[in-house]
Amino acid sequence: MVLTAGVDIGSLTTKAVVVRDGHLVGAAVLKSGVDSAGIARKALQEALGQAGFKEDSLDGIVATGYGRIRIPFARRRVTEITCHARGIYHLWPDIRTVIDIGGQDSKVILLDDDGKVRDFVMNEKCAAGTGRFLEVMANALEVPVKDMGTLSQQASQGASISSMCTVFAESEVVSLVAEGRPVAEIIKGLHNAIAQRVVAMAQRAGWEEPVAMTGGVAKNLGVVQSLEEYLGTSIRIPPDPQIIGALGAALLAAG
Repeated sequence: MVLTAGVDIGSLTTKAVVVRDGHLVGAAVLKSGVDSAGIARKALQEALGQAGFKEDSLDGIVATGYGRIRIPFARRRVTEITCHARGIYHLWPDIRTVIDIGGQDSKVILLDDDGKVRDFVMNEKCAAGTGRFLEVMANALEVPVKDMGTLSQQASQGASISSMCTVFAESEVVSLVAEGRPVAEIIKGLHNAIAQRVVAMAQRAGWEEPVAMTGGVAKNLGVVQSLEEYLGTSIRIPPDPQIIGALGAALLAAG
C-alpha cells in the first residue's frame, strides 16, 4: 500500500487530499487564514480522519498553491500548475486544456498526450476574473456568492461591464443597481466579462479540446456557461473542482 497526501494552500481556501494506491480516500476543504501551517495541518488531519489513517502512515506529502512555502511538514513543494495538470490527467487523460480559476489568479494550462504541461498563461497581477473578484461583486450586490451562478441563469441578457479592475467594476455594479438594472442581468454581465478575459488568455495559449475546469469558481455554473458560450465548446467539471490541485499533489507524492 502507498499512502500519500497533497495539501493545496490557496488565498481563500486550503485543501487536503489523501490518496491510497492512486485512489482518493479522504479530502477536506477549509477557509484559509493567517496561520497557513495551522490550517493546512487541520485540513490534513480531517482528510486523514476521513480516510481512517494517521499522519505517520503517510509515505509522502506534497504542498502546492499560494502558501506552499509556509508548510513545514511537507516533504516536497510543487507548483499548482503542475499539480492541476496531474490531477486532471488522473481523472481524464484525454483533456488537453485546463482552465483553473482560483481565489486570486486564473490560469489556462495546456497538456500534452502524457499529461505533462506543454504551456500555460497566467493572470496573477490583479484579482480580475478570480474568486476574490466574485466575492467583492457579491458583496456589492448583497447576494451570497454561492447563489450567483443560479441567479445569472435567470437573465436572458447580461449587463455591460466595461472594466475588469475589481475597484472600477465594483463602482460600475453600484451604478447599475442605482439605475434599477436587475441583479440577475448584472451578475450575468460579470460572468460574461470573466469569460471574455479567460477566453482571451486561452486564445493566447493556443487552447485545444477537450477542456476541463478546476478551482472553486468552477462551482459557479453561470461562469461555466459563459465560458462554454465564448469558447464554443463544452467544459468538463470534476465532482469537486476545488480539490484537483491537492489531488495532483498527492499523486505526485507517490512518485
